[in-house]
Amino acid sequence: MAADSTLLLSLVEEFVSGLQESKAKDAAKGIKDGQFTILQLVEALGLSLTSSQPQTRARGVQLLSEVLQESHGELTEREVEVLIAFYENRLKDHYVITPPVLRGLQALTKSKALPPGSAVSMLRSLFQDVHVQSLMLAERACVYNMLINLMETREAELKGLGADFVFGFVQSMDGERDPRNLLLAFQIAKNIILRGYDLGKFIEELFEVTSCYFPIDFTPPPNDPHGITKEELILALRAVLTGTPKFAEFLLPLIIEKLDSDVQSAKLDSLQTLAGCVSQYEHKDLADFLEGLWASLRREVFQTSSEKIESAALAALTALTSCLSRSVLNSDSDDSLCTFLELVLKDCKHHLCEPDLKLVWPSAKLLQASCSGSNRASHIITAAVMPSLIEQYNSRTQCSHRRTLLEVVQRFIQSVKSCRSSDNDESVFSAYRASLCSMAFSALSESNASLQITATSVLTSLAQQTGLLLDSDVELVVDHLIRLLLTEDDERVSLAVVECAGALSELHPAAFITKLIPRLKQEMFSDQREASEQLSHHAVHQQCMSALAAVSIQPSVVQESTPVLLEVLSSAHTGSVSFSVDEVVLACRSLQRIAEQVQDGEETGRCFHDIIIPRLLSLALQAALQGDKSSDGRSPLVEEAVLSAMVSVISASCSRLQPSLAGQTASRAVSLFLNGDVSFLPDNSFPSHIQLLRKQQEDSWSRSQLVCLLMACVCTLPRSVEVPHMEQLLSELEEMSCSCSHLLSYTSAAKCFAGLLNKMPQGDSLNGLIQRTMTRVCRELDCTSSPVRTQAFTLLIWVAKALLLRYHPLFSALTDKIFSLLDDTDLGPMAADSFSLLMSDSADVLNRSCHADVRIMYRQRFFSENSAKLVQGFNAAPQEKKPNYLKALSNIVNQLPKQVQVTELPALLSLLLEALTCPDQGVQLSTLSCLEPVLVSPPPVLIQQLEALVNRLLALICSPVMNVRMASIRCVHALSHFPAHEVLPFRARVLRALAQPLDDKKRLVRREAVQARGEWFLLGSPGGR
Repeated sequence: MAADSTLLLSLVEEFVSGLQESKAKDAAKGIKDGQFTILQLVEALGLSLTSSQPQTRARGVQLLSEVLQESHGELTEREVEVLIAFYENRLKDHYVITPPVLRGLQALTKSKALPPGSAVSMLRSLFQDVHVQSLMLAERACVYNMLINLMETREAELKGLGADFVFGFVQSMDGERDPRNLLLAFQIAKNIILRGYDLGKFIEELFEVTSCYFPIDFTPPPNDPHGITKEELILALRAVLTGTPKFAEFLLPLIIEKLDSDVQSAKLDSLQTLAGCVSQYEHKDLADFLEGLWASLRREVFQTSSEKIESAALAALTALTSCLSRSVLNSDSDDSLCTFLELVLKDCKHHLCEPDLKLVWPSAKLLQASCSGSNRASHIITAAVMPSLIEQYNSRTQCSHRRTLLEVVQRFIQSVKSCRSSDNDESVFSAYRASLCSMAFSALSESNASLQITATSVLTSLAQQTGLLLDSDVELVVDHLIRLLLTEDDERVSLAVVECAGALSELHPAAFITKLIPRLKQEMFSDQREASEQLSHHAVHQQCMSALAAVSIQPSVVQESTPVLLEVLSSAHTGSVSFSVDEVVLACRSLQRIAEQVQDGEETGRCFHDIIIPRLLSLALQAALQGDKSSDGRSPLVEEAVLSAMVSVISASCSRLQPSLAGQTASRAVSLFLNGDVSFLPDNSFPSHIQLLRKQQEDSWSRSQLVCLLMACVCTLPRSVEVPHMEQLLSELEEMSCSCSHLLSYTSAAKCFAGLLNKMPQGDSLNGLIQRTMTRVCRELDCTSSPVRTQAFTLLIWVAKALLLRYHPLFSALTDKIFSLLDDTDLGPMAADSFSLLMSDSADVLNRSCHADVRIMYRQRFFSENSAKLVQGFNAAPQEKKPNYLKALSNIVNQLPKQVQVTELPALLSLLLEALTCPDQGVQLSTLSCLEPVLVSPPPVLIQQLEALVNRLLALICSPVMNVRMASIRCVHALSHFPAHEVLPFRARVLRALAQPLDDKKRLVRREAVQARGEWFLLGSPGGR
């Protein structure tokens, strides 16, 4: 015990007199370990605490406070009581002792053993004996943290102080300037307001002490370690100012005053604060300020110079209207909402009668914002303006005026929709339903494109509100849409009509099933002489198929529209109706869009599983068998473009099938391609024993290429769906991909093989399959006389991609093989191009929409594991093979995220500079696109290579490829922002080189050259950098 006492005295002496700061931690550790108690420490500090020297007393208190910071959790209630009494007494001591006293009190506020009443005692002493704003920053933060701690743990005691607590806080905060402390002070003020502390007669004082910072004007210093932003301060202060209606009489005049400011950020902050505060207020809080608020909001919209400020003003107006709408009326009170809306209507309504003047839109926006505030406000505004708008529209003859009025009406309908409390409520436009429909129909009958487009928007908005379009109106809309689809040659109108048809068909499918689909079908399959005279036959087909896709959202519509599109494919195949290849592709694209947008459900899944997918497979198989028999007059369904479009349809369909249907689809497709089972196909007149995967005679490419449809069926299914006969299927696919001579056939077989491989479960079976496949591939690749080296390489690259995406450990062996082929005379360029395929997303297989196993950041992993191999290979390669390595590097780096490029490229800079001299223009362009983000913040290694970089960039300014010229000029432009002393020696040479593209035949190149040359001219010039 004596030894512990001696140790404690030694620690005290070394800290107080020896100024050894580490001894405080040793003392805290001793207390935590039970060597001595906190009261023993106080006894040991006796001589220091009673010294006549203020500095000595301060050191003693500092030691005690630092120990308490570490060990406040071990204190008993009695110990805390004694320490609080001691610290309160020390607050009256010399000012140098105050900082450690405050740190000690802050530590005690964290103690769970704080005695009842001690919080009040501490705060009374603090507010009475300490002038907070005369303290240093850290000590002021101590005071604020004390208040925050006590508000969390002793709220009832603090509320017992009444308004004295608020007054003490106001005195403590008054004059605070540091943003770190302001965040703490705003938090305390927010707690006072939101937790119901008694503000007493100090409401205005609390408002004044916080509102003096409004609006926040703070720019954080560069490299600020505290990370405090202007936005944080704005939101913290706004939470205080908007927290209570008691501030209304002070805050609203302040906002009106600040809205007169010329500072844009002040206006924006004021408007957002107004929107925030009125959500807490009642109508009586706003009554005296309505005229001033309206005048300010009107000015910001009428005379706006910023879209942000205009949007904020309109949002504030909506919030203000919503607040006034919550008022409860009685016989002796004024209707604040009506009073306010009278002001709005008085200043805005008459402008709506002047559609050719510029104030019509600001006025309309203000009225629409008021409408959005509440259902009641929308009734008042609508009743005041709609009769006038309808009358104006009917009396005007100029199309531009009528379009403006129609757009205003459409936005009113949209604004009213946003404030409706329930879809079952009667619309405020019910009284004007007939007039609005008449306006829209008359506009659709006009020849003016802009008027027609606006009319489609009005009809869409009307349809979205219950009861505004009757069934008869919908049928009339459909008639108009059909007429425009078949006669209108303006692309903008066509797009608007298709969009309108899609929106309306989701809400009113019956009219589209009975009228639009049959009429479009009739037009598509009519003889060319009967087709519309205004549009070409191809244009009619295009419009009809786009419309069919757009309206097919509801399952009932899908069941009617998809047979029409399938009939297009069938007619194109049989030749009964003349459809071009492009039109057949468009029909497939329409089916794909339907598959992607239709509402999920058993009904639509069955439609695709039972009808669409079998029909597509049947038509493709018929075309392939017909193609085998005759070479002239072959079906368009054997064309690669059509098959690719079919793949997209089947992929989109299968990826969304329910598990049970997906399993059946997989079983049917595998059975068809392995065993020739055509029993599930419609029009089943196929010969028996069809072999689709086995090697055929040379002219059967049309049959072998159907393997791409197998890929679409089995590679897009969820991983939970088991594909039957997997081993046999993979064997046949491997054989086709390595032996078939037709490009689409062997590529599709390789992709299908890779897609299945990617989803196989990990294990010996998968590893054995990969090794067997690699053995065969390597055998073919290593034999330079093999006729199927290209096919073997195609399989290699797709298998490599399948394994890369799932981080399979055997992927590195495939990568090494690909790298070795960069030195191959025949396959080297193909190997370099293949890295682009490895790093990019594939559209039809091995992507997330196909449920492939794709791990995060696989590109970054590939780069980090293989960049060193690429550099080594480049250094060891003969000169004639180096371009392959450069192209491979460029393809890899170009697919990396920009953030990774910026950090990784400096290590590869020498190779990238070499790539700029590569004759391949694709390599040049991708390398320049990689360099651009790096040049914004150049690393030191880049500045060291500046001479070489400038030489190569200037050489590319005269490239025959426009994009290369533009990219190189942008890079030269970026160089002008390097340190002036580094780039100034190149100024004359760069200016001479940039003179030539000033006369370039391409305008975009000339524009880049002007900007870059201007920057280089200013370099080193008076007024420049």
